[in-house]
Amino acid sequence: MRAFSGIQPSGIIHIGNYFGAIKNWVQLQNEYESIFCIVNQHAITVPQDPKKLEENTYKVASIYLAFGIDPQKSIIFVQSEVKEHTELCWILNTITRLPELERMTQFKEKAKQHKSSVNVGLFDYPVLMAADILLYQTDIVPVGQDQKQHVELTITLAERFNKIFGKTFAIPKALIRKEGGKIMGLDDPLKKMSKSASSLFNYIALDDSPAMIREKIKRAVTDSGKEIKYDSQKPAISNLLNIYSLTTNKSTIEIEKEFEGKGYKEFKEALSEALINFLTPFQKKQKAILKDKNYIRKVLKDGKERAQSIAQKTMIEVKNKIGLV
Repeated sequence: MRAFSGIQPSGIIHIGNYFGAIKNWVQLQNEYESIFCIVNQHAITVPQDPKKLEENTYKVASIYLAFGIDPQKSIIFVQSEVKEHTELCWILNTITRLPELERMTQFKEKAKQHKSSVNVGLFDYPVLMAADILLYQTDIVPVGQDQKQHVELTITLAERFNKIFGKTFAIPKALIRKEGGKIMGLDDPLKKMSKSASSLFNYIALDDSPAMIREKIKRAVTDSGKEIKYDSQKPAISNLLNIYSLTTNKSTIEIEKEFEGKGYKEFKEALSEALINFLTPFQKKQKAILKDKNYIRKVLKDGKERAQSIAQKTMIEVKNKIGLV
């Protein structure tokens, strides 16, 4: 059984990326043949500074490694290094229907954010993601809730291709963790925490300093009242409780009891310290790895070779099926 997932090397990587994806990957690599990609071709569907994109590619690799993705167990590589991704994307484009892409909520949201630079690549993003997944005959795709619709399109395209040309692709399944699957923004608990948010007070970045973490949590929005309680009618405090639970491994019920009779100020101070204690060991390890670029390059080179050997087999079969020489 094979798992595949990836993160864009664009902007910051925040705790939502960790709890919604990377944490799950670390566990999955012991149960599945795991492939974890740095999806830099997805990143360029919105404007990127070339130097920062390159820097962020190494940074994401160091994050994978620091949090425990083991290159001996898992394949870690950069998307653009394996040409079969774009090759399969073009072929899948020919069986993808326009209304299917027009329904994609992520495109609608990003198109609003980048009105002056909406491009075909952004529109076609879900097809490239489908190619990423299908290229490796993937069984499960550990993703955040926001990517579920894209995985559903991937399943549709795999089934359509198999129906037209004969059994070729494995049919993948999205794997979404219920807890942490969708951490909401600190400034708006009705929208998910986002690396592309206009305000830096939307998220806790994995490399935020203790002072920055305290300031962000201090400014995080709360609900009316003072009770520390997990309740659908109190989305702001429920989101903070979820973050506290994830960083301490305490249940929300335990935390509610801990802060019974206490106010938001005390709760936020404790949450800040919990986040700092959680992130500090990772930050030290990640900085050490990032200093050793040669090690990162070796991991990515080895990963590319292993990924390409799988991708090439799939593309040979696909080309034979559709009549490409």
